[in-house]
Amino acid sequence: MINFGVSAQTIVPLRKKPSDKSELTSQILYGECFEILRREENWSQIKTAYDNYVGWIDNKQINCIEKKIYLEYNAQNEIFCDDLVNFIVDEKKNKQTVVLGSILNLTAHLNHKFEGKCTNSKSAKNNITKTSMRYLNSPYLWGGKSPFGIDCSGFTQMVYRMNGLKLKRDASQQAKQGKKIKLIKNSKAGDLAFFKNSKGAITHVGIILEKNQIIHAHGKVRIDKLTSEGIYNVIEKKISHNLATIKSHF
Repeated sequence: MINFGVSAQTIVPLRKKPSDKSELTSQILYGECFEILRREENWSQIKTAYDNYVGWIDNKQINCIEKKIYLEYNAQNEIFCDDLVNFIVDEKKNKQTVVLGSILNLTAHLNHKFEGKCTNSKSAKNNITKTSMRYLNSPYLWGGKSPFGIDCSGFTQMVYRMNGLKLKRDASQQAKQGKKIKLIKNSKAGDLAFFKNSKGAITHVGIILEKNQIIHAHGKVRIDKLTSEGIYNVIEKKISHNLATIKSHF
């Protein structure tokens, strides 16, 4: 039995439990690979190749691949769709949308063609802020990873991923990565700022910009002021998130 797969659909929902009514915990974009851990009649539990995130997907949305293809995929530098939205075309010349950050490494294996703008992952701090602006005004969606709906840690993960830097999926996991910056004045554009709830748990993350600003997903991907206390919501004129720590990956 083949225990590996790739998303051949635009966006596949990854759920906490094997049910369409279950919580959306993440998404698998076109071209992303995964390992199948457990199969049931209508659902399979999978682990994503990129960040080892575990969840359930509908069996109808699985496109199986051989282990050899899976391992080759893992060894390659990722190639991304660099258009906000574009199309892949199948053998019958049917079009299917792909979004910013979709993976194009296995396009030929899936018998698809992509003629849009693509980019290789590359690590450069000044590219972090440029990439983050591509998602500006994207609506907030718990578990989302695309310009049509994205959460705070999905946003930071995708921006860093497209620039060759690997982050885990959840904000609490990302807060354990990178080098700690003790003072906000020592932070640089592209660093990550993490925020805590009343119990001290990490619940939010955003990307620091120039001029004491931060871009983050809160209602939508937006830009607010960053202070030593936290995020100052310029519309509501109050601190919306309390600063916990700042991490750098450069």
